[in-house]
Amino acid sequence: MIVVTGVSGALGGAIFDGLRAAVGPAVTGASSKGDGTGVRHADFDSPETLERAFEGARVLVFVSAGYAEDDVVLARHGAVVRAVAAAGVEHVIYTSLAGSGERLTIALAHRWTEARLAEAPFDVTVLRNALYAEIPAGLALAGAAMAAESGVFAAPLGEGKVSAVARQDLAAVAVRVAAEAWRDVESGGERRHAGRTYELEGVAAVGGHDLAGVLTEVLGRPVAYLPVPMGVARGELAGLEAYQAGHTMSTFANIGAGLLEAGRSDLPGLLEAPTPVRELIAQAVRAGLGSARP
Repeated sequence: MIVVTGVSGALGGAIFDGLRAAVGPAVTGASSKGDGTGVRHADFDSPETLERAFEGARVLVFVSAGYAEDDVVLARHGAVVRAVAAAGVEHVIYTSLAGSGERLTIALAHRWTEARLAEAPFDVTVLRNALYAEIPAGLALAGAAMAAESGVFAAPLGEGKVSAVARQDLAAVAVRVAAEAWRDVESGGERRHAGRTYELEGVAAVGGHDLAGVLTEVLGRPVAYLPVPMGVARGELAGLEAYQAGHTMSTFANIGAGLLEAGRSDLPGLLEAPTPVRELIAQAVRAGLGSARP
């Protein structure tokens, strides 16, 4: 059996659906919203629910617990690792953070989790996921109204770029790796993904000028990029949780410093045709603008 955690989320849900299509009923989902029938109940904040949720699994797709303060994420992930070992799972596939994000504030919890998994008594594959294309797409959409009126797209990205990737591409890679890992475990053959770390960086990078170009295309009028100072951007994050504001500013700073543009990626070797990120951003902006109209 393959168990996928976090199936109520976008990434976990896409992995679960893809594995059900590829493998069939040998795939089970787990989520804090699970009722124990269609989806097993697995609440990372309630460790007592985890071992039972992982019972019978030979392969586990461990989708990161997501946005929270570092101590909360470490507690959640530590509980998962302990429960996986107690349940006798043979192979864990963990969705981590790409190497280009090493200086992001969210990197700490991912690298800590990778270290705990490396010490555990089961095989591990680490999928180091790049930042989702939804991040630059969201910035472009947020600036679209101003760009339509003034011809200026303002964002705190400096002159840097980010090698973003489509979430569905990351899900597709996880599906392939998990399905192959499960077949290897079932057959008793060589476990081709065991001990591997895959850097799933985007194959194309986008920055402020690229997003202005997307808005030019979508809006049908020239749009120029205007870099916004970090101090101004920080003032616009009022209302967010403190950790959310910190992670957001860290992302802006890393893009502006040119640290989120990747040099290499394992994505093309695991996925036949990575989604063109600029096209994905344009589609997201068109969809967002369309839904905003009466």
